[in-house]
Amino acid sequence: MSKNNKTRLFLCFAVVETVILTWFVGFILFCNHIRHYENDNSDKTDAVIVLTGGRNRIAEGVRLLNENMAERLFISGVSHDVTIADIEKKAKMQAEDPSKIELGYKATNTIENASEIANWITQNNIKSVRLVTSNYHIPRSLEELKPYNLSVEFVINPVYSDFVKNDWWKSWGTFKFLAFEYHKFLFVYIRNLFR
Repeated sequence: MSKNNKTRLFLCFAVVETVILTWFVGFILFCNHIRHYENDNSDKTDAVIVLTGGRNRIAEGVRLLNENMAERLFISGVSHDVTIADIEKKAKMQAEDPSKIELGYKATNTIENASEIANWITQNNIKSVRLVTSNYHIPRSLEELKPYNLSVEFVINPVYSDFVKNDWWKSWGTFKFLAFEYHKFLFVYIRNLFR
């Protein structure tokens, strides 16, 4: 093998190793970040917004409404045939005032959640929001909302799942799940950089 070919091969390996190392360091930082959100249990907001799709999110939203942490609850990404009664049944708790709950039927994924939420916030003149979603979903959700330039205060309200282990390095299922979520977050983050 010629000296030039050896140099090219070395540079190729160096680039691949750098990419892998960068990805892995970023993944570790991502996993550490989503485990350490602080729950703000004192600040009230104009609305609680729940993104459907993960365990216990809706129950958390109803609980926050019942505890008067906001005047309204908006649940984004609800199936077309679902009613507030269905929501209460799924959450295994009743809203003290169901008239304060609004359901968004347009979203089927996080991109559409962001659009639906942004429209609802604007239409209802909302100034502060408690965003309820799974802890691993928060970074991507906030990135999806960023392009709408909402002048809104967001209070993060993470929901933690027993199925997503903190010690992800010991669980192949959790590792795969978080790696997939990390890839989706990176895609949205990079896409936003070039908007």
